[in-house]
Amino acid sequence: MGTASLNPTAGFVPAPETSGAGAGRLEVRLVSGLSAATGVRALSPLKILVPKPRGPSVWAYTSGLGGGYVAGDQTRLEVIVGEGARCFLGTQSSTKIYRNPDGFPCRHDLLASSGPDAVLVLAPDPVQCFAKSIYEQRQRIELASSSGLVLVDWLGSGRAACGERWDFSRYCSRTDVVVDGKPVLIDSVSLDPRDGVLSDPARMGRFNCVALLLLMGEPMRANAECLLAEIATLPISRRSGLVCSASPVPGGALLRMAGAGTEQVGHELCRRLRFVAALLGDDPWARKW
Repeated sequence: MGTASLNPTAGFVPAPETSGAGAGRLEVRLVSGLSAATGVRALSPLKILVPKPRGPSVWAYTSGLGGGYVAGDQTRLEVIVGEGARCFLGTQSSTKIYRNPDGFPCRHDLLASSGPDAVLVLAPDPVQCFAKSIYEQRQRIELASSSGLVLVDWLGSGRAACGERWDFSRYCSRTDVVVDGKPVLIDSVSLDPRDGVLSDPARMGRFNCVALLLLMGEPMRANAECLLAEIATLPISRRSGLVCSASPVPGGALLRMAGAGTEQVGHELCRRLRFVAALLGDDPWARKW
């Protein structure tokens, strides 16, 4: 895939290439009543680890050399979840975007498709951008109307203990969700110090982590409704360490969070995602936070 613009009005380039450096593909199908990884391939610097290749759900994790991206690294991942199958896709650890003094952007492209009655849980660890780094991310998820999606996307402030709080050169992320061929959600985030110092009170302020949680599709409908109802009743506290807001989207709910710390946001995400264990047959966060 080329380096398409991250302008929110720009069209998403079709499927990522599955050949060449950084390309990968994960295919999950229903085989004899169980979900199974029927195709896994990845080229350096991308790695795909599949500790649970068959069962009620397939669990897979992406990884890379050194735990992150160095200047100019680009990865492209295609994920296919067939009819009735279930898949959890996470990362081995937080994704580090290393210092990039020469200005070469790092980039990740994801194209995921989920068939009828399938469930896809995309729950990576947070992205951590080091000082002077550049990161671009594009995600496109194509769903059937009867499939379910859980999507987590979150960003930490970087190495705050090293004085690198919100000190990256640029972060851009765009997510497109399509249901039965119709676009239903476009979410675009651009954080650029050229628009103002990111750590200023009027921008990121006291917060060191921001997160997005999307629940969509018929299997998630009841949980999405409960999420919206609960958030609507939360009191507004002055200078709270965790701020949440939720809004309905076609067939689901979108939750946004900002927290004083990454671990605090992580605990809240796990609390909101307790229902996922029943969908996957086990809790992927039980031994994590």
